[in-house]
Amino acid sequence: MAFLTIILLDLDDIKILIILPPLFLLGFLASHHAEKILGKDSGHIVIDEFCGCLAAVLFLPKNIAYLTAAFVLFRAFDILKPPPIRKIEEIVPGGMGIMLDDLLAGIYTCLCLQLWRYLSA
Repeated sequence: MAFLTIILLDLDDIKILIILPPLFLLGFLASHHAEKILGKDSGHIVIDEFCGCLAAVLFLPKNIAYLTAAFVLFRAFDILKPPPIRKIEEIVPGGMGIMLDDLLAGIYTCLCLQLWRYLSA
């Protein structure tokens, strides 16, 4: 859904950089309270994935190839939780832990795609 939003709203890097911090803060507050009702990192909490997806495409071309690659890599990192993502999720409680693990998955995704872009140039 986030990648579709990027296309439909024509979000460039400046807009993402403006949107991401307040969205992260909102996500932290909302997921902190939602976790008390829904349980630890419930699948019903999706604002964390949305923020992670925005981070995943920063400073990359916003075309179908990069957005598709970002989606696949982000989902892989989000599911597999390579170090230190799993550790962050374990040691940081509440809404901050929920938000940080997906933000890190997005950063991992962005770094991988930046490397791919650099090596394929």
